[in-house]
Formats: sequence, C-alpha cells, structure tokens
Amino acid sequence: MVNASKTCVFKKYVQINVGTKVIAVVHQSHSSPPSVKVLYKINSSLPSNTAMFQISIKCCMTSIVKTQNVHVQSDSAGGEKERHMQLIHNRLNVKNPPGKVTYLDFYKALCVDDLTAQMRNRHSLYRFNVHFNGLKLLLIENMFNKNKKFPLSSQSASFLTSINVSLGNNFLEDNKKLIPRRDVPSYNKYHLSKETIEALRWPTFDAWQWEPNEMLSCLEHMYHNLGLVKDFSINPITLKRWLMCIHDNYRNNPFHNFRHCFCVTQMMYSMICLCRLQEKLSQLDIFILMTAAVCHDLDHPGFNNTYQINARTELAVRYNDISPLENHHCAVAFQIFSQPEYNIFSNFDQEAFKQIRQGTITLILATDMARHSEILDSFKQKVNNFDYKDEEHVTCLKMVLIKCCDISNEVRPMEVAEPWVDCLLEEYFMQSDREKAEGLPVAPFMDREKVTKPTAQIGFIKFVLIPMFETVMKLFPQIEEVMVQPLRHSRDRYEELKQIDDAMNEMQKKKSENFTTSGKK
Repeated sequence: MVNASKTCVFKKYVQINVGTKVIAVVHQSHSSPPSVKVLYKINSSLPSNTAMFQISIKCCMTSIVKTQNVHVQSDSAGGEKERHMQLIHNRLNVKNPPGKVTYLDFYKALCVDDLTAQMRNRHSLYRFNVHFNGLKLLLIENMFNKNKKFPLSSQSASFLTSINVSLGNNFLEDNKKLIPRRDVPSYNKYHLSKETIEALRWPTFDAWQWEPNEMLSCLEHMYHNLGLVKDFSINPITLKRWLMCIHDNYRNNPFHNFRHCFCVTQMMYSMICLCRLQEKLSQLDIFILMTAAVCHDLDHPGFNNTYQINARTELAVRYNDISPLENHHCAVAFQIFSQPEYNIFSNFDQEAFKQIRQGTITLILATDMARHSEILDSFKQKVNNFDYKDEEHVTCLKMVLIKCCDISNEVRPMEVAEPWVDCLLEEYFMQSDREKAEGLPVAPFMDREKVTKPTAQIGFIKFVLIPMFETVMKLFPQIEEVMVQPLRHSRDRYEELKQIDDAMNEMQKKKSENFTTSGKK
C-alpha cells in the first residue's frame, strides 16, 4: 500500500509501508503509471502480481494514476473512516477498539486484496494449462483417428470431453436457463467522486485502474444518470442483481471479458454525453444502446466465428454458420432476462418489451465484423441527409455507434489502449495454436510466427477505424478532437514503430548474410 507522498517540480518522493518496514522510493513526476508500479514493487521486494493502490487520509481509495484521483469517496469523511475501521475490526477480530485500530491492523486487512489478485492469477494459469493439455489431447485424438487399429479408449474419450468442457466448448441446452456462477445477491455500493463521475463522460477513461465491483458501480451510475432507472421504473435492486449476473457470465478470456464489456459500455455512455444523443434520440433508443453494449459479448468462448464455423462447433451448427457468436450472446442475454430476479424490463408492456428485444438483438448482431462493409456503406448513404424521424436511419446510426464502441480501444490514450492489443494478440495466438493442432486454416493476422503489434494495428486503424469514425464525424463534428485525432496519432505511431522494426530486421538480415559470407571464406 502506498502512503502519502510529497511532490516537487521534477521528482516524487514516496514512502511505502511493507509490514513494519518503511521504504523510500524516488521517481520522476512524469513517469508512466505502469513504470511507477513496477518501481514500487521492485523496491518493496513484492511479487509482480501484487495489487497496489493508495489510501488517502480520508480513507478513500485513490488511483496512482493522475487521470482519476479518487475512485470512491464517502458523503462524510469521518463517518466513512469509522466504517472502514469497524470493518477492519470485525474482519481481524483485533483487540484494539475500532477507533484505535493500528496501521499494522489496517495493512493486514488490505492484504486480502493481494491474496485475491494472486488467486485470480492462479486461476488464469490453471485455464492456460488446461488449454494446452487440451491441445495435446487433440493431437493424440488426431493420431488415433489416422490409424483405425488404435481407437481412443473410453477413458481417453471421457477425459477429452471433460477438457473440451473446460476449454469452453460446451454451451447451454435449449431448455436450460443460464444462472449466475456464484450466489452473491449484491455488491458493495461505492460513492463515486466528482472526478470519477466527470471522467466517465470522456473517452480517455482508464478502466485498467478499476476492480470489478467498482466497474459495476460505475455501470449502475450510468443507468441512473441517464434517467433510465427513473423513466422506465426499473427496480434498483433488480438492476444491481442483473449487473452482477452479467459480470458472472463473461468468461475469463484475455480480451473478451467483463472489463471489455465495461469499456464498450463506458465508450457508449461517453458518446451519448458527447454527441448529446438524448436530445436527438428517444429514451428507449438510449436504453437499447446501453443494454446492447452491456450484453454484446456475453459468454464469449475466446474463439471467433471463423473458428466456430471451420471447427463445426455446436454454436455453428445451431445457428447455421450465421453469426454464431453474436446469436449466442443474444440468447444468453435474454435467458438472463427471462428470470424475474434479473428482469429489468418487468415494468414494460408487451409492445415496449418487443421493441427492446428486437432493438437489442439488432445491435448485438451488428457487432459481427463480417457485416462491417454492409453496415458502414448503408450509413454512408444516409449520413449526408440524415433524418432522426426516419426509423431506418436511426437504426442504422445505432448499429454504427455500437460498432464504434466495440472496437474503440485505439481512441483512448496510448497507455490505456496498448495493453488491449497485447490481450487481443494473446487470444488470437491461443486460437491459432489450436487451429494448427486441429488442422484448420489459420488467419495470418492471428499467427504468432507472422504478426507483430504494428502490423496488426496499422491496417485495422487505417482501413476500418478511421473511415468509420470519420463518417460518424460528419453527423457529430464534436468527436473529431477527442476520437478521430487520437486514431490518427495512433496510426502514425504504429507506422513509426513498423519502420523501426523493418530497419532492425534489415540490419539483422545483413549481419546474417555477412556472417554466412565470412564463414564460407
């Protein structure tokens, strides 16, 4: 845990309390947040996976990053401090009274967060090992299938089935409703600070600094702040339960996970605020936009539509190779809504629910990148003479908006966007490794032996992101500075990185040639 710090013009002095030991760390005041965290952990001899955060004098959790100062704050600083002390007193059963809990007691209580982070990392490692064990079994199965004299034993077949279940290839039966994976009726309510409430309205928001419960509170705030809870008479407790259920039904994939869901929804909220969409669209349309963003990747297995179709998975068969994942996301979303305790549409009449359902399905299906050209071309034909009273025009706009939000990471600052590229490539490489093991076609942009970060991003930014956002900019000029310009800067940066990579590869090639030539002599 990082204690109070003292700042001067060029350097920042920080005292870190590790147990009973105090360590002083000095770093440049403009150092990036990841570099600062690494420096803290090295000087504290802490594991790299240790969760780090700051606690202010008022017992508020604060970010090490300057962009969002305070994550949570209480209505009464004194009351909040007493509540925290009472919580620690109850958790540790310390002998000191709640008002006199020592700093060491406070530190021990917060160590629970470190243990939680370690358990999450171990869980990720377990899933990673299960994945590669599955690949080995697939290779064994292929070997046996080539030689009919040695069929798979019943035990091997049974174990292979269990591995496939762990890898996420099992999906719900038609008559089985999806239920939360853990029985948690609610999560702690955080009081968002003014800085956080304002930061949520902008594309620069950094979701990496937030824990799941905090992100859930932020999503809850968005629904309240847009007036959706009040206008549609949504039970606040039902909203809370629904959001928790949504969280529990996103898988722990490198990219397509709950944090991605939050980022897409926060970007949608940002566009609603920035483009003043509530002045142009109905509240029902705003509700559809937000809800589709929350649900758009539910239960994503981590392998894209191309894999589903080529591998002839259950989803591909069920949906006849037509957007199998997007259809599955829709099905899971409405399986959740079908349960009364998660049905935020319970006060809607039949006609309103029908509109919500159709609108949400339309938007989630629009996130299939196979339909990108079709949807963007349709919007280009309408944008110059756009009519907000035309239902077809409005539907097309909503489809483009959710597409923008779904692939908007490069709109954000570099330090926020770049880790998402690493996560996406990790998921791509897992898929391509499995495709190779199963003898399926492998896309070049997913092959770890061919793709690099610059080559993966340059074409996508130049030919997908910038044209789409520039088209939306014709209708909403205000997004140029905060969305389109960052995309152009990102494109230029990756092109510079590619030039550096090419130069280094050329130098390496020449060195190899010179070495070969000198060897022959």
